[in-house]
Amino acid sequence: MPQNPAPAGMAVWIPAQVRDDSQFVRYTRPAFKQAKQMTPRPLSSTSLNLQTLVGCGVVLLAVGLAAGAVSIPSAAGYGGVGPNFLPWTIAAALLVCGVFIVWEARTGGFRSLDAPTDSAQGHWPGFVWVSAGLLANAALITTIGFIFSCTLCFVLAVQGLRGAEGKADRRPSAWLKDVLIGLSIAAPVYWTFTKFLAINLPGLTSTGWL
Repeated sequence: MPQNPAPAGMAVWIPAQVRDDSQFVRYTRPAFKQAKQMTPRPLSSTSLNLQTLVGCGVVLLAVGLAAGAVSIPSAAGYGGVGPNFLPWTIAAALLVCGVFIVWEARTGGFRSLDAPTDSAQGHWPGFVWVSAGLLANAALITTIGFIFSCTLCFVLAVQGLRGAEGKADRRPSAWLKDVLIGLSIAAPVYWTFTKFLAINLPGLTSTGWL
């Protein structure tokens, strides 16, 4: 005879997957419901095939980048490495990532995926923020230099992404924090090209530092 479910708030006992099957773990009904919702559902073959295509796309991107790197001169620059060093490094990293993505897709699907938001439509204000950052970077990179244009792109893009997650923060302290993070990312990249690889990038000065 089927038993009635325990009322809300009453503790229920479920077996634990431990060495001794006689041990039990105590859960309240809300906790048991949450644990049940967290159990991943098997993905359909269509979803697995789409995930596989993503991995194959990354692999093809790596192959294309490597093919382009072949035509770049390998003569060592000021830093002791040639201008084709970075393209080959990125191509190798993309190839490893692409192979790993394909392996994940063919062995059950991507791991640790966020739950879908089920939004009826995209977040257009966020799209505008990110687009403004990209366009501003392209328009100002030869005027204010690589470091500051990329920092501006980062700041605007972060505002858009935060807004899309419902975490928009327009306080001066948040803007300042984003600017400092953007500078800490853009400046080392610029110095890597200008000082380590001896490749000129648009700068505010001709020193290769700014």
